[in-house]
Amino acid sequence: MLRSAANQIVEGETMSAIHNSPWITMVPGIRRQTIVAGERMMLMQVQLEAGSHLPEHHHPHEQLTHVLRGRLRMRVGDTTHELGPGDTICTPGNTPHAVDALEDTLVLDTFSPPREDLLAQDAQEAANRS
Repeated sequence: MLRSAANQIVEGETMSAIHNSPWITMVPGIRRQTIVAGERMMLMQVQLEAGSHLPEHHHPHEQLTHVLRGRLRMRVGDTTHELGPGDTICTPGNTPHAVDALEDTLVLDTFSPPREDLLAQDAQEAANRS
């Protein structure tokens, strides 16, 4: 059972079939798009422009960040990591983290459990565009 970006249950659908969620700007130079959300996890892609910065934040969700292309510097807790294509990092829930894009970068972020706050933003954006 999958949930679309509009937070509707979509049974028997493939990820590509519900990959029509809107792009949402997080901060200048960084935007995200939810790919799919299930009952226990969600997947989204994030585009970061070179020089962009995602300020320190935290959430109770465990997060996996996988770099598809580009390079970024990610601080997780007190440790800073430089990540490039093929690198993946796990951020435990409630751990402060921040990101600086060293070049144009595309990542996949997986959250468990799903980020209900982001899914609500997706649904609101989709409704605004209808």
